[in-house]
Amino acid sequence: MKIYSADRIISMTSGEPRAFAVLGDRIVASGDTEELAARFPGAERVDFGDATIVPGLNDAHCHLAIMAEDLLHLDLSINAVRSLAQLKARLREEAARAPAGTWLRGSRYDDAKMVEGRVLSRADLDEVSREHPIMVLQVAGHWGILNSRALELGGISESSTPPEGGAFGRDAAGHLNGILYEQAIFNYAYAASAKDGKTVAPASSVEERLLGLARAVKMFHAAGITSITDALVSPQDIALFEEGERCGILTLRVNMLIGYEHYDKVRRLGLRSGFGSDRLRLCGVKSFVDGAIGGRTCMMEEPFEGTTDDYGIQSVSTRDLRDLVRMVHGDGNRIGIHANGDRAIKLLLELYEEAQREQPRPELHHRIEHCTVVSEEIIQRMHRLGAIAVPFGSYVHYHGGKLLDWYGGKRLQRMFAHRWFLDAGVAVAGSSDYPCGPFEPLLAMQSCVTRRGWDGAVLGENQRISAREALALYTTGAAYASGEHELKGLLAPGYLADFTVLDGDPLHVEPATLGSLQVRATYAGGACVWRHGETLPSATG
Repeated sequence: MKIYSADRIISMTSGEPRAFAVLGDRIVASGDTEELAARFPGAERVDFGDATIVPGLNDAHCHLAIMAEDLLHLDLSINAVRSLAQLKARLREEAARAPAGTWLRGSRYDDAKMVEGRVLSRADLDEVSREHPIMVLQVAGHWGILNSRALELGGISESSTPPEGGAFGRDAAGHLNGILYEQAIFNYAYAASAKDGKTVAPASSVEERLLGLARAVKMFHAAGITSITDALVSPQDIALFEEGERCGILTLRVNMLIGYEHYDKVRRLGLRSGFGSDRLRLCGVKSFVDGAIGGRTCMMEEPFEGTTDDYGIQSVSTRDLRDLVRMVHGDGNRIGIHANGDRAIKLLLELYEEAQREQPRPELHHRIEHCTVVSEEIIQRMHRLGAIAVPFGSYVHYHGGKLLDWYGGKRLQRMFAHRWFLDAGVAVAGSSDYPCGPFEPLLAMQSCVTRRGWDGAVLGENQRISAREALALYTTGAAYASGEHELKGLLAPGYLADFTVLDGDPLHVEPATLGSLQVRATYAGGACVWRHGETLPSATG
């Protein structure tokens, strides 16, 4: 047994204990340090001094399995490249090392931050190599750019028809420019969303992905994260996680939303939401209505700023969505469906309402992943349904003033609407959608409290929330969204001993510095899984 103490413990309960006692992986008591020491005389005492302890941080929507693959390939994020010239140079270096025919892959490319002010194209990638198939994924994950060889391997030619829910980009002359949107790029990159579960770009081996998984897990722990929901999982990903747990790599708690293409396998086995352990469990089923915010493909009631006819893309048909919602709801499972734009959210709410009318299951609180552009009507309907909102936490910070260019100031007042959700009593959780946005919860909390972009732009300040409310998004809110609110989110007796040790008090520091707080240590189930100063394992070997 151990007794943990610090100058401040933010338990997310009504009280403020000075210490808590841990036996095994659970908290068994909390209160005054000396009282606990007298109650448990043989317990080891661990005091973190002037630090602040908070419940383990929980990302309610990210993509751990995708990270495990992406970390094996090129990082083309703004932290690595700031121009198309630099991006192409990195690809050329990789091509010089790789045998002809080897796939070259890169992710997190952010077109909006490139100095050239234009989008990467097929022609750019053909300049790099015509012998290697090349795929570059845009940071939002809903579109990517391929060179001619990669298009050929996917059977795409000038006369090809895009898959349902996808689109091909074309240049001014009407020729393919190498950009694939939504289902078209999913078929290349994401097994959980590919129509037959197989991607055109081959996945790495399990052994290789375990290297990526080990680094991804430590990256999350270094940011104070003890739990996540992987919001797009395939059977291959489940096998990866199980092997990671067997090998001792998976010290992160993983809640899974399985891709809708694979729900038949779950159904045949009769599995239900909550199946599994407190380390690896099934949350429910994931599908899509529309595209991305950062990728500018979400489905809107009004066109994107500066356009007259661009309302976004519906990525799964209404018919297929209706059938899926009825089936999953009827089976008693939770659904988490990606819907960004207000038109997409309204469509999804109609399907959720219809399912509840046909077969009332008030205990099933379905999720709306991202739930970005809302209205008072949407908020009211969600409250009546008991639906859970899982919006981006850090997008105001990450995208900054570009959001004004894409959506306009007026629409931004009803985007990432944490204030409205909380005031209306709608359950809301914090999420990163990483690799689509920064994964650090403290930076996301800063974004929610200040509504200030990296470039200083203040966006939708009417949606600001307090630091305590922001912390709740990543503790109690995320736990509720996964159906684990009786196990996670509080530092209280009976709860898992998952906690994060910070070098400052997130409720009292200057809001603009929240993202700069240092994580001293991260504990999961009473075991230290990260300590400041550790070296991250290599993912590329």
